[in-house]
Amino acid sequence: MKRCITSALGVAGLLVLFGHAALAQATATDPSAAANVYVDAPHNWQMWFTTAGSPMMVKIDWLMELVLWIMAGVVGFVGVLMVYVFIRFRAGRNKVPSTVTHNTLIEVIWIVVPTLLLAVIVIPSINLIYYEADDSNPYLTINVTGHQWYWEYSYPGVQGGLDYTSYMIPDNQIQPGEIRRLSVDHPMVVPAGEKIKFVITSADVLHAFYLPSLGMQRYAIPGTNLTQWTIIPKVGTYYGQCNQICGVGHDAMPIEIKAVPLADYLNWVKYAQANYQ
Repeated sequence: MKRCITSALGVAGLLVLFGHAALAQATATDPSAAANVYVDAPHNWQMWFTTAGSPMMVKIDWLMELVLWIMAGVVGFVGVLMVYVFIRFRAGRNKVPSTVTHNTLIEVIWIVVPTLLLAVIVIPSINLIYYEADDSNPYLTINVTGHQWYWEYSYPGVQGGLDYTSYMIPDNQIQPGEIRRLSVDHPMVVPAGEKIKFVITSADVLHAFYLPSLGMQRYAIPGTNLTQWTIIPKVGTYYGQCNQICGVGHDAMPIEIKAVPLADYLNWVKYAQANYQ
């Protein structure tokens, strides 16, 4: 019995050892491999936003829920009020029509209450707008250029330079672990937990740099640079796409971002400079 247990523990130990060795080898081959552990992608029958992957998306999600509950309350109250009016003031119950034309208290209430509700919505909305606009002091700036039909990513602050293209993997070349119509040959890689600024433009027609789980949506306009920023606290892979109809290849412009630890990002830069150009 002891021999069997010892043998089992030995096999388990070897499996763990080989597993760590395989992970280490994969990481050595691809410094962005750490991002494969967590994937934030859309799924079938999804009824809500994707899981928030950035502080900005957390704020957007919170504001959306606030407005949704306010709307639900207003619709519910008006619905109940209409049912009450239909029953209380129906013709069969009121043989003699009322001659009342206005009620001062009710008129004050239906002006003051909507104003207060709008104030409740406006204040956090303005705060969110200012928060989204603050792209100052980024750790890293990435230039994003939309093409028909692929993305180009440039890291101007990287020593030695880094500029590469990102194409969707064709359906007939999808490998295990990749997602059809979303995975790309060269993902964008960024350091997790750091502020990343994007300068977005287009080389031909209108495109859109859209990553719902990160709360990012910016049009890519020829001759114009628009900025956006994000912080991705959790190591993982995040997906988006061009949601501006830009031609027959519009559906072939997915965006794949891998957020990795800072040390892995620095290793990836060297890897990308040697292999992506």
